[in-house]
Amino acid sequence: MVFTVSDHFLVPKHILLSKEEAEELFKKYGLQLNQLPQILLSDPAIAELLPRKGDIVKIIRNSPTAGKTIYYRMVV
Repeated sequence: MVFTVSDHFLVPKHILLSKEEAEELFKKYGLQLNQLPQILLSDPAIAELLPRKGDIVKIIRNSPTAGKTIYYRMVV
């Protein structure tokens, strides 16, 4: 049996954004790349996404009060 971190119920869903989606995100919120919080390339939660430095990861967490919350992180 193989265990993958992303299958655990406590690990939120991680999605790698395309370059177009990232540009749209920056335009929508008026952000620059260096303004995003960071996530390490070695983080086990994003290992199977095969990200590169500078990529943007969208994290969707379930929240008991807000339903779902969305976070964005830059891979370093």
